[in-house]
Amino acid sequence: MLTSRAKLIRLMAFDVDGVMTDGGLYFSDSGEEFKRFNSQDGHGLKMLRASGVEIALITGRTSNCVTARAGNLGIEHVYQGVENKLEAMVDLLNKLELPRDSAAYMGDDVVDLTVMRHVGMAVTVPDAPLQVRERSHYITQRNGGYGAVREACEMIMAAQGTLEKQLANYLR
Repeated sequence: MLTSRAKLIRLMAFDVDGVMTDGGLYFSDSGEEFKRFNSQDGHGLKMLRASGVEIALITGRTSNCVTARAGNLGIEHVYQGVENKLEAMVDLLNKLELPRDSAAYMGDDVVDLTVMRHVGMAVTVPDAPLQVRERSHYITQRNGGYGAVREACEMIMAAQGTLEKQLANYLR
């Protein structure tokens, strides 16, 4: 069932805090925000994009470091400061002319449930609240900010038969 869902994915959207990061909010004394991103997650995103899947970020917070990270990874679809994540996902699906079955979303909290329930595949992390885990098609083994994104990317590529091709670039 999971493999059949993953085979259809043409758009993978991610929440940021708790998925791409460990969920902690770090502030300096001057109020500057810091986030810790995982480099292996970043490479997983690059491989997934290279395999033909569109990547998007949909997050409730607005942060310069998210803008910088998205730019570094070549992620074009970035929605920050979003109060209604479902509206953002519907907008993105319309823009890309994709059916909702071809979209996946990875979130970690109840604010993500509306969009997770609207897409073809919902993914979460093991420390998400029970209500989120119960409504997910896949729960990563790794926590947010510690390889969960890479794991989700590789799961999709494996289902679509593109993982070995992406890894072949490094195994010569």
